[in-house]
Amino acid sequence: MSPFKKFLGQTAIYGVSTVLSRLFNFILTPIYTSVYAPGTYGIFTKLYSYASIINAVLAFGMESTFFRYLTKHEDKKQEVYNNSFLCIAVIALLFLLTGFVFADHIAVWTYSGGNNNVEDYQQYVRYFVGILFVDAICVIPFAKLRAEEKPLRYSTIKFLNIFTFVGFNLVFIYLIPLVIKHDLPLAHWFASWYRLQWIGYVFMSNLIASLVTFVMLLPEFKKLQLKFDKELFGKMFSYSWPVLVANLSFIVNENLDKLVLSKLLPAEVADIDVGIYGAVCKIAMFMSIFITAFRLGAEPFFFSYAKNANAKQTYAVILHYFVIALALLFVALVANIEILKYFISRSDYWVGLPAVPYLLFGYLCLGIYMNLSIWYRLSDQTRYGLYISLIGAVITIVFNFILIPKFSYMGSAWVSMLAYFIMMVISYVLGQKYYPIPYKLQRIVLYLFISVVLVSLSFWVFHRNIYIGNLLLLAFLGFIFYLEKDEVKAMLKKTS
Repeated sequence: MSPFKKFLGQTAIYGVSTVLSRLFNFILTPIYTSVYAPGTYGIFTKLYSYASIINAVLAFGMESTFFRYLTKHEDKKQEVYNNSFLCIAVIALLFLLTGFVFADHIAVWTYSGGNNNVEDYQQYVRYFVGILFVDAICVIPFAKLRAEEKPLRYSTIKFLNIFTFVGFNLVFIYLIPLVIKHDLPLAHWFASWYRLQWIGYVFMSNLIASLVTFVMLLPEFKKLQLKFDKELFGKMFSYSWPVLVANLSFIVNENLDKLVLSKLLPAEVADIDVGIYGAVCKIAMFMSIFITAFRLGAEPFFFSYAKNANAKQTYAVILHYFVIALALLFVALVANIEILKYFISRSDYWVGLPAVPYLLFGYLCLGIYMNLSIWYRLSDQTRYGLYISLIGAVITIVFNFILIPKFSYMGSAWVSMLAYFIMMVISYVLGQKYYPIPYKLQRIVLYLFISVVLVSLSFWVFHRNIYIGNLLLLAFLGFIFYLEKDEVKAMLKKTS
């Protein structure tokens, strides 16, 4: 089978399932923003930002390490699986015990006032400790499914997770109040404990969904052997800890702005601005969905294909068309932002829309960086990923503290874009030095430049007019087709 067919086939499966799952999840955004005021939604945004950072620590960079060492030690696949899982399991268990013991103290530290009391935060913390523990121990079983090229099973479990999460949200937000209001069966029992518009039910739904995922992965857990290869783990650890720091720095880049907003802004507007920013970030998540789908298919493919003679040429072609897709999506999302904004139900959130183009371009740079990062993963130079991510984290931290007090979440959006852009450029320069790949740099830069110009025209010059925005999109598509038609025909002939 052609490598492109194999790559596109698996990525398509991951893509469809990721898009469907995220769309189900995205249904919750208009629900949340209609039910919860910006201040309450700010609590949601803040706690999930903390959770993302902790999640990166618990995973310990072992997912990438797992893929790398499966290809390096094909005779020790079981040992690689055992070591990867046991490492995460021990860390996750320590976190679980610590989290429950110090839940009250953590709640006091994260509490920012508002309509919720400290007791509510204590319950939120306990939910998140459970969620993070279960999600962590599922990381390697999920990676095993991807390594074994079982995208359908992987996607089914992910879809079931989202379906469960969305379903229980709808039960808590709509069904139970309906039962109580119309005095239906179980109404008195529900009324004895149910709290209207309590954000804690969202976190409870997430915990239930995570437990369902754990149950679905039991066949993979049964394949584990509680044997620890100390010598192999030493090698895996030396590879994984820079990945851990790099991943952690990336998560800091992604989430620190929400946390700093809640600390640096005046108490009376902190949760409101965090809520607005968190909501408009959901529009930018359309770009993130595409990048995630690509990563799920690309990561195992890149590792497994590395030994082929034409691997570098293949990686170059993949990045080229990946950039085209990202540039088109960037222009398309901004061209239709006047439609997309209705996913955020309440108009008091729309004041944050000017942050979206910056967030989208930041995600575009992030997607390219993730593709470029294959050079240090394949050449076992993961320390460079650490250095690059630390540079991004320093930029994020320093400039957020400078800009947020004056510009609030707009400053955060600018910083996010800047950090990812610089990380992308540094990764390309170092990659061409240590693991050169023949990318079509001029063509890639051209597409990125044109996409930025068209987005600027669509959003600021033509004031988000959807007709003009989509005309610009069609013109861009026609221009790309004109430049790429010969290369596409040649590639199709090779794969036929």
